[in-house]
Amino acid sequence: MTAILIVLALLLLGVLLVVLIYNSLVVKRNAVDNAWSQIDVQLKRRHDLIPNLVRTVQGYAAHERQTLEAVLAARAAAAQPAGPERRAQAEATLSTAIGGVLAIAEAYPHLRASENFAALQEELATGENRIAYARQYYNDAVLAYNNALHTIPSNLVAGLTGHREREYFRTADPERGPVEVRF
Repeated sequence: MTAILIVLALLLLGVLLVVLIYNSLVVKRNAVDNAWSQIDVQLKRRHDLIPNLVRTVQGYAAHERQTLEAVLAARAAAAQPAGPERRAQAEATLSTAIGGVLAIAEAYPHLRASENFAALQEELATGENRIAYARQYYNDAVLAYNNALHTIPSNLVAGLTGHREREYFRTADPERGPVEVRF
């Protein structure tokens, strides 16, 4: 009788351990999903700001239409991809296009002095900081989740329950180069 109770207790303990590990994996997976949603929120804020920035610059630099249209096209393209790698590439293109708009502003002192433009530029800079934080938070969540998938004993439960690795949000290659500073 004692042997049966010991076996049942060990079996119950094993089932409890599997449930706890499974729940831990679900919590980590949900944290990754939440972090990805936070990136989407910040990128949407950035995408919503861009038309205002373009309209402000258009008022001062109407003949720069091609550059401004490129920004709007890049914004539309950045809203499409779903995965971290494709999204990072689209956002890198958008960042380059926004840099073109900011470069136009350098040629127009009245534009740089405009309160609307200054406010939009400040909001854009703040948004970029928020995006960077959201990306870092997402990658930290992916790291914790992927580590859980590869460590014992959770890797055994992950394999049985269909949990798969998540992709990191990686910076596109053009953004990895050295920053050029001109005075």
